[in-house]
Amino acid sequence: MPNKVDAIVEPARRPIASRSSRPMIALAAWLARKDITPNQISVLSVLFAIIGAALIVWWNHPLSFVLAAACVQLRLVCNLLDGMVAIEGGKKSNVGAIYNEFPDRVADTLFLVAPGYAAGIPELGWAAALFAALTAYVRVFGGSVGLAQDFSGVMAKQRRMALLTVALIAQAAERIFFGAGWVSLTVALALIALGSLVTCWTRTRAIARGLADR
Repeated sequence: MPNKVDAIVEPARRPIASRSSRPMIALAAWLARKDITPNQISVLSVLFAIIGAALIVWWNHPLSFVLAAACVQLRLVCNLLDGMVAIEGGKKSNVGAIYNEFPDRVADTLFLVAPGYAAGIPELGWAAALFAALTAYVRVFGGSVGLAQDFSGVMAKQRRMALLTVALIAQAAERIFFGAGWVSLTVALALIALGSLVTCWTRTRAIARGLADR
């Protein structure tokens, strides 16, 4: 299994440094040898999102937020491994593109809407989820007009999930030391919503420049 991704061969893959890490390479190779498909790994990411969202909404306890943060990271591990098993492991399927995108949108929505409902501001959670989905739409649209998909932006998926992870840990500390309130997750949702809008704008500008330069 190769250690590096050829960006020319796979231009629609998100650049992730951990894809070249020895533990991830070894785990992906092990999964590739088993009767496990990349699509199953993609679906597993949604399961982690369901568990994480349930922990946020229905168990208002410091431990629930820590476990939800772990679910966010496990979702990202699934997102990493499904592509590695598919490409480096030679298990690409004809419907792989569907499983590569749709579970991501579902997982994003669950992880962003849940904090909104927990904090009593569902509108903010839905706004963050909508704008996050729009970043993916703009990215894929760029690919549909013949440009390389643009994974950059102040609130690309990895940054959204990193911010959410930090906010969940901070929310656990907030619950321990202050007993009530949802400041950490509220601020995170607001930043994700605003940052996602900025990301949509910067990606759209890049598409416009790319089309103009043809």
